Amino acid sequence: MASENPLKPANHARPIGHLTGSITFPPGTLSAFATNPRDSRGRFHDEAESPTRTCYSRDRDRLIHSSAFRRLKHKTQVFVQHEGDLYRTRLTHSLEVAQLARSLARLLQCDEDLAETVGLAHDLGHTPFGHTGEDALDAVTKDIGGFDHNAHALRIVTRLEHRYADFDGLNLTWETLEGIVKHNGPLKAPLAGPIASFEARWPLEVSTWPGIEAQLAAWSDDIAYVNHDMDDGLRAGLFTVTDLTDAPLAGEHVARVTARYGDLELSRFVGELIRTLMSSLLKDLLAQTRANLAAAAPANAEAVRQAGRAMVEFSPARWEEVKALKAFLFERMYRHPTVLRTRERAAAVVTDLYEAFMADPGLLPPDWAGLCGQAGDAATGGVARDYIAGMTDNYALKEYERVFRNRIEL
Repeated sequence: MASENPLKPANHARPIGHLTGSITFPPGTLSAFATNPRDSRGRFHDEAESPTRTCYSRDRDRLIHSSAFRRLKHKTQVFVQHEGDLYRTRLTHSLEVAQLARSLARLLQCDEDLAETVGLAHDLGHTPFGHTGEDALDAVTKDIGGFDHNAHALRIVTRLEHRYADFDGLNLTWETLEGIVKHNGPLKAPLAGPIASFEARWPLEVSTWPGIEAQLAAWSDDIAYVNHDMDDGLRAGLFTVTDLTDAPLAGEHVARVTARYGDLELSRFVGELIRTLMSSLLKDLLAQTRANLAAAAPANAEAVRQAGRAMVEFSPARWEEVKALKAFLFERMYRHPTVLRTRERAAAVVTDLYEAFMADPGLLPPDWAGLCGQAGDAATGGVARDYIAGMTDNYALKEYERVFRNRIEL
């Protein structure tokens, strides 16, 4: 590991303009409540900033060029990677989230680069095989603290990425790290290990809400996956257009598309359905968020963090509809017999690999094995957990075949 700077002081806010060389927005470009790059709390390791990019656009570029981001191409969203080229992966989902977050930030005159960056990074810590892999890795590592994908994303960008000679990780700004860790809202004790460890080094103020750009990225995630789950589920034949007619929230949009166009080929129907439903959700989110901002009148980004509530949200009625649609999709997709069979085998891959590495650290590649302690101890468990979490779907299957001399078919 690269050597670290001394611990940041507890009061780690710095004067405006401390990011030397970074460009800034003209006055009036950003809303008062936006996260302004001029006011960034900086990076853990001091660096001269880019003369052509803001600190947040530099964060975005570092994420895009990272190994962990490239691996999202072959990590499952719902379906395992080899099942079809049309289904979402973690990478395509992250791009969709980032696009929505950036568009919303533009409409609210917030920092588009920061919103996009958090959108790109929000799934960076996911295991192979989607939530199935995460659940399995969490269950088998409970004795060493379990597994949380947001905490692991923090570990990736502060420890596991090795691109720079002067430090481990990507040395992202405080605001980007804050967004990665708590884009879904304040965290409660006990904190996951990587987050607790980082809090001792450079507090991310996990008990407060994040800046508005991170909140926009979180809701963009919800909007993106509700819509693409319908898209993927229809294309996979897990449910039909007729089934969606009675689905909460989606049903009214199905009726409108059918009334206007009649029978359409599936791809055109899906396109029209997603376009109209997504527009409706975005419109509601913007209206409620603007109302919240008008009522709270936050004077700056710090006031957003200290507001004690989310600024970005759906209207109460629309949120109930979204939750009902999520429940429908969960039952029709994640509980579908075809998906359940695959999930059971995928969970076994993750569990069996972890137990094998714990019993014999020598099964790990040499550079990873060199980081281990004794068989079965916490140090070995932590290395095995990091190694498995970084795998793509296909790589996990290849490792299973290598370790057990047995090929498993999902």
